[in-house]
Amino acid sequence: MLKIYGGDLSSFCNKVRFVANALGIEYEYVRINFKEKEHKTPEFLKMHPAGKIPLIDDDGFFVFESNAIIKYLAEKNKSSLYSENLKQKTIINQWIDFCSFHIGSAMDKILFNKIFAPRIKVPVDHRAIQDGYMFLNRYLPIIDSQLLKHNFLAGNEMTLADINLLAILDSCEVAEIELSVYENIMRWREDLKIQDFYTQCHKTYGEPLLRMKAL
Repeated sequence: MLKIYGGDLSSFCNKVRFVANALGIEYEYVRINFKEKEHKTPEFLKMHPAGKIPLIDDDGFFVFESNAIIKYLAEKNKSSLYSENLKQKTIINQWIDFCSFHIGSAMDKILFNKIFAPRIKVPVDHRAIQDGYMFLNRYLPIIDSQLLKHNFLAGNEMTLADINLLAILDSCEVAEIELSVYENIMRWREDLKIQDFYTQCHKTYGEPLLRMKAL
């Protein structure tokens, strides 16, 4: 059985679970305890030399990096989420990269410094927060415009590009990032968050965060 090593507060890990759920893959989800340094054990480092998550073990075939993982799973299962047509696949890759590099990196700056830095008692980088908002203000209108022209990022069918962006934006409410000015993103996001592949993982990103705060 496929094993997915991850953590509930990682959008990268949730992305892998979203895709596995959408593909109907049966898997074992292994939560990694960072406080106990489970990611630094010799056993884990044999699977992932950098000791990070997500990681999958597909009957002894280990893959890390979330975008590599979701492409592997979709291709292995011959899913339309990752088209076999070269041009369409390239469009999907284009939007995966665009969202990961421009939207994802901005979200990471904001989320880490607003939510996680105070918890782990490291200095908050206020400049990084400002930069994060600046990049979102620059690039989210491009996403909104694309979703005005098409139902989904890469056309009129859901693909890996949509699941990638859904995971990236999942922490918006927690990080107090306002999306209401982007009507098309809001419509698109609301439609996807009621799908089984999402609700099988969690109802909202905030659920595991509340559990963490209660500890």
